[in-house]
Amino acid sequence: MALTETAVRTTQKIQLVDGTFSPSETSDVILALLQEKINFHKLQRLSWCEGSADADTNYPDGRIAELENEKEVIKDFVAQVRHEGKRLRINGVLEITLEDE
Repeated sequence: MALTETAVRTTQKIQLVDGTFSPSETSDVILALLQEKINFHKLQRLSWCEGSADADTNYPDGRIAELENEKEVIKDFVAQVRHEGKRLRINGVLEITLEDE
Protein backbone atom coordinates (compact mmCIF):
# COMPACT_ATOMS: atom_id res chain seq x y z
CA MET A 1 0.00 0.00 0.00
CA ALA A 2 1.53 3.30 -1.07
CA LEU A 3 1.32 6.36 1.11
CA THR A 4 -0.05 9.43 -0.58
CA GLU A 5 0.89 12.92 0.38
CA THR A 6 -1.87 15.39 1.04
CA ALA A 7 -1.09 18.90 -0.10
CA VAL A 8 -2.07 21.52 2.43
CA ARG A 9 -3.81 24.39 0.77
CA THR A 10 -2.57 27.64 2.27
CA THR A 11 -4.41 30.08 0.02
CA GLN A 12 -8.06 30.29 -0.96
CA LYS A 13 -9.56 32.80 -3.38
CA ILE A 14 -13.24 33.62 -3.58
CA GLN A 15 -14.63 35.56 -6.53
CA LEU A 16 -17.07 37.71 -4.57
CA VAL A 17 -18.08 40.14 -7.32
CA ASP A 18 -17.33 40.04 -11.03
CA GLY A 19 -19.19 42.06 -13.59
CA THR A 20 -20.08 45.36 -15.19
CA PHE A 21 -22.65 47.47 -13.39
CA SER A 22 -24.54 50.72 -13.70
CA PRO A 23 -23.55 53.42 -11.22
CA SER A 24 -26.64 52.64 -9.10
CA GLU A 25 -25.91 48.91 -9.07
CA THR A 26 -22.26 49.60 -8.22
CA SER A 27 -23.31 51.82 -5.36
CA ASP A 28 -25.72 49.17 -4.05
CA VAL A 29 -23.10 46.40 -4.17
CA ILE A 30 -20.19 48.32 -2.69
CA LEU A 31 -22.19 50.14 -0.01
CA ALA A 32 -23.81 46.86 1.08
CA LEU A 33 -20.38 45.22 1.43
CA LEU A 34 -19.01 48.17 3.37
CA GLN A 35 -22.06 48.26 5.64
CA GLU A 36 -21.71 44.54 6.41
CA LYS A 37 -18.09 45.07 7.39
CA ILE A 38 -19.06 48.06 9.55
CA ASN A 39 -21.72 45.93 11.26
CA PHE A 40 -19.11 43.22 11.87
CA HIS A 41 -16.85 45.69 13.68
CA LYS A 42 -19.76 47.13 15.68
CA LEU A 43 -20.68 43.63 16.87
CA GLN A 44 -17.04 42.92 17.65
CA ARG A 45 -16.83 46.10 19.70
CA LEU A 46 -20.05 45.26 21.55
CA SER A 47 -18.78 41.76 22.30
CA TRP A 48 -15.53 43.12 23.70
CA CYS A 49 -17.40 45.63 25.87
CA GLU A 50 -19.71 42.95 27.26
CA GLY A 51 -16.65 41.15 28.57
CA SER A 52 -15.13 44.27 30.06
CA ALA A 53 -16.39 47.83 30.31
CA ASP A 54 -12.75 48.94 30.05
CA ALA A 55 -12.09 47.00 26.82
CA ASP A 56 -9.76 48.63 24.32
CA THR A 57 -11.98 49.25 21.29
CA ASN A 58 -9.51 51.42 19.39
CA TYR A 59 -9.17 48.91 16.55
CA PRO A 60 -12.87 48.42 15.76
CA ASP A 61 -13.52 52.13 16.33
CA GLY A 62 -10.78 53.02 13.85
CA ARG A 63 -11.95 50.50 11.26
CA ILE A 64 -15.54 51.73 11.54
CA ALA A 65 -14.36 55.30 10.92
CA GLU A 66 -12.22 54.19 7.95
CA LEU A 67 -15.07 52.24 6.41
CA GLU A 68 -17.54 55.11 6.93
CA ASN A 69 -15.06 57.33 5.11
CA GLU A 70 -14.79 54.79 2.28
CA LYS A 71 -18.57 54.94 1.90
CA GLU A 72 -18.33 58.68 1.26
CA VAL A 73 -15.45 58.18 -1.19
CA ILE A 74 -17.41 55.60 -3.21
CA LYS A 75 -20.54 57.77 -3.20
CA ASP A 76 -18.55 60.68 -4.66
CA PHE A 77 -16.86 58.43 -7.23
CA VAL A 78 -20.13 56.86 -8.35
CA ALA A 79 -21.79 60.28 -8.59
CA GLN A 80 -19.00 61.42 -10.94
CA VAL A 81 -19.32 58.28 -13.07
CA ARG A 82 -23.11 58.65 -13.17
CA HIS A 83 -22.65 62.26 -14.39
CA GLU A 84 -20.38 60.97 -17.18
CA GLY A 85 -22.93 58.31 -18.16
CA LYS A 86 -20.49 55.43 -17.79
CA ARG A 87 -20.68 51.92 -16.35
CA LEU A 88 -18.29 50.34 -13.89
CA ARG A 89 -16.52 47.00 -13.77
CA ILE A 90 -16.06 45.38 -10.37
CA ASN A 91 -13.62 42.54 -9.85
CA GLY A 92 -13.74 41.69 -6.17
CA VAL A 93 -11.62 38.74 -5.11
CA LEU A 94 -11.16 37.79 -1.48
CA GLU A 95 -7.81 36.15 -0.89
CA ILE A 96 -7.50 34.11 2.27
CA THR A 97 -4.08 32.86 3.33
CA LEU A 98 -2.90 30.67 6.15
CA GLU A 99 -0.92 32.71 8.64
CA ASP A 100 2.04 31.27 10.52
CA GLU A 101 1.86 31.72 14.26
